[in-house]
Amino acid sequence: MYGQNYPSRQGFGQRAFPAANRSASPFRKFRFIIGLLMAGFALLSYFGSSVYNPVTGEKQHVNISAEQEIALGLQAAPEMAQQYGGLHPDRQARSLVSQVGQRIVSRGAASQTPYQYEFHLLADEQTINAFALPGGQIFITAGLFRRLQTEGQLAGVLGHEVGHVVARHGAQRIAQQQLTQGLTGALVLSTYDPENPNSQQTAYIAMMVGQLVNMKYGRDDELQSDALGVRFISEAGYDPRALIGVMEILAEAGGGARQPEFFSTHPNPENRVARINEAIEQQFPGGVPAGLQP
Repeated sequence: MYGQNYPSRQGFGQRAFPAANRSASPFRKFRFIIGLLMAGFALLSYFGSSVYNPVTGEKQHVNISAEQEIALGLQAAPEMAQQYGGLHPDRQARSLVSQVGQRIVSRGAASQTPYQYEFHLLADEQTINAFALPGGQIFITAGLFRRLQTEGQLAGVLGHEVGHVVARHGAQRIAQQQLTQGLTGALVLSTYDPENPNSQQTAYIAMMVGQLVNMKYGRDDELQSDALGVRFISEAGYDPRALIGVMEILAEAGGGARQPEFFSTHPNPENRVARINEAIEQQFPGGVPAGLQP
């Protein structure tokens, strides 16, 4: 009776392991289904949120309002300034940055936007960079400011950053990152198997692809901001060719062993000059008129 009621060791193994495999399979299917739902939600949220930008003429996928962009920028501005040593102590230099920036905003298409533009000169003398936060907070480091030779070149840098704000690049990046995180999270969930070490590599690759996609978008944004910068500083009465001078300064700064922080997010200056010239030709088909401030 004892031997008849209990299976042999071989019989137990033959029946038990297939049962374990059958129980694991529904969990993998469940993860796959949840992953599909996550991916669908991420795609729907991204492509279902679109607005028309009257300045750029583009339809953009953003999921925050202009008021939220302003709030985000104001909230982040003090911390960002602190990372670069705070505001520069030279009041006259800070005033010049603010005056040039406000001239760009008040005389061009940027004045039609709802953003609150403020221009800041940072104390960092070593870092060569300029950047914009969503909503209109714009910064330039003293390291870059001191290298500029004309007011028009300063306008070129600030006009480029105004382009980021007007084109809502910050809001676009937020939406793109949320989409990427949703898709990579869905892929990780649907492919990860704790019993299969190779699935960890698949998850890592998915995350790396997401980072590369977002970086590509950022560099495209920089090129668009160059074109918008040409437009904005021209509207403000500055010679847009000053932007080419800025590229030459940046190229010279990048000749040393230590690359400026500017290059971590901005395309190579040499590669941007041709695009800037194209934008100038579009702005002034008959040639740049005389009388613009260099």
